[in-house]
Amino acid sequence: MGTGRAPRVLRGREESVTDSRSDCLFCKIVTGEVPAEVVREGERTVAFRDINPQAPTHVLIIPREHYRDVVSAGAAEVGILDEIAREAGEIARAEGVAESGYRLVFNTGPAAGQTVFHLHGHLLGGRGLEWPPG
Repeated sequence: MGTGRAPRVLRGREESVTDSRSDCLFCKIVTGEVPAEVVREGERTVAFRDINPQAPTHVLIIPREHYRDVVSAGAAEVGILDEIAREAGEIARAEGVAESGYRLVFNTGPAAGQTVFHLHGHLLGGRGLEWPPG
């Protein structure tokens, strides 16, 4: 069902109403409105522990700026995906999983398991991560 509100355009891309910053859980974590166990903050990123961890190390790395997913961020050509990858390496070292190995996963869209529509990478480590997952 529609909400009767037209999609907004932010930074040259359309966002649905459910995608809006004011309704976004991760935007609220960035601003401190919602608490999180933050493990690292960068100029453009925030990393915090997942509330439902799937591995001993399960950290979400998000941009401070709102992007729906990897496709939106890539289209904006702002380099945030590179920055998230660099942050993941630093966090993996700090968490002690860099040497044994870790996984950096971006779920894109509902069928892939994305439930919060704010770009986020899942850094998972500290246990065997077989392939294929799930």
